[in-house]
Amino acid sequence: MADTFEAGKSELVDLAHRRMETAIPDSGWTVRQKLALTCRILFDAGHDSGLAGQITARAERPGTYYTQRLGLGFDEVTESNLLLVDEDLNVLEGDGMANPANRFHSWVYRARPDVNCVIHTHPPHISALSMLETPLVVSHMDTCPLYEDCAFLEEWPGIPVGNEEGELIAAALGDKRALLLAHHGQLVATGTIEEACTLALLFERAARLQLLASAAGRIREIPGPLAREAHDWISTPKRGQANFAYYARRALRAGHGDAVPGATGSTPASVPAPKES
Repeated sequence: MADTFEAGKSELVDLAHRRMETAIPDSGWTVRQKLALTCRILFDAGHDSGLAGQITARAERPGTYYTQRLGLGFDEVTESNLLLVDEDLNVLEGDGMANPANRFHSWVYRARPDVNCVIHTHPPHISALSMLETPLVVSHMDTCPLYEDCAFLEEWPGIPVGNEEGELIAAALGDKRALLLAHHGQLVATGTIEEACTLALLFERAARLQLLASAAGRIREIPGPLAREAHDWISTPKRGQANFAYYARRALRAGHGDAVPGATGSTPASVPAPKES
């Protein structure tokens, strides 16, 4: 017999969160594997722009992080060809060099100890929106994780290879998880790779929806309390894990198995056992 039909909304939300804690397992992927999969997931979602864009994640040693090698597209990144670099972009492990634009990632990591993954890409709808010099407008339930959580840098500082750009971008991001950069692209900075990947995908969808809605008429605001409720409901670690697991399975089924050798695209249980990064 049903026993939740008299429960209040907050009680049902708490119940759902508790169930997610046990029903959604950890993937068992290493940092390198999750980063390689993120590159492939975002490639399939149209986030690649030639060799532009960087995806990084903090490594185990303080002041170091993993990133892709300059010269490789997102569709060529594997767990084995990722670089380990320090804050000065010196390569500590791997062959080749990091993208010089990674310098602003070092600034973000220094400013935000809570951030463990930074994704910067130039997908088409975000890039188009950035050309209008207008902030992101969140007016749909699906995109509420970005509600009051997306900053806007309205002045293009030029190529982000100097310390000036790193300081400016880190300051513009502030304590938020996302940043729209005018005439440039997007940045997400979060506590986990799963969360960053999911938010980057959602960011591009939000920009596309904004452009579509703007072409049809005036975008209507949604009530702040309800938007914040949806923001918190969707923005949980377990929801991020579930989303990432789905996107990873889809990427593996689409032929990106070389990113993480040994993994398949069937079920979360099919991933390789955890191993040292």
